[in-house]
Amino acid sequence: MIPISLSYRGELRCAAEHGPSHTTLITDAPVDNQGKGESFSPTDLVATGLGTCMLTIMGIVARRDGVALEGATVQLEKHMTPPPRRIARVVMHFAMPVGIPSEARAKLEHAARTCPVALSIHPDIAIEADFSWG
Repeated sequence: MIPISLSYRGELRCAAEHGPSHTTLITDAPVDNQGKGESFSPTDLVATGLGTCMLTIMGIVARRDGVALEGATVQLEKHMTPPPRRIARVVMHFAMPVGIPSEARAKLEHAARTCPVALSIHPDIAIEADFSWG
């Protein structure tokens, strides 16, 4: 169990403190939903959590298998539905570093697609990921 403390700051803004590290992040409602859009929205964090989880699990597999993953990047787009608002799909474009052996690629893609966040997201949310290999 990881304790996280949340507080409402007013003006549709919240703060979240990660218990073990005391790192704080701020969320803000997006402009298209009455907010100021000055920070990540809660649904932005869901999509960001997905992308970073995919990279993290790929990193675990890469480290275990002696593959250099440093420099991998992801460009992510979150698409919302009209009201009632929910995440409809997350589109990710992975740019992988040069030099990853072809035999490691399928294993890394599988690791990404089966990360804990991907497995936790409702199946009605489309997860689209493509990989460019150096």
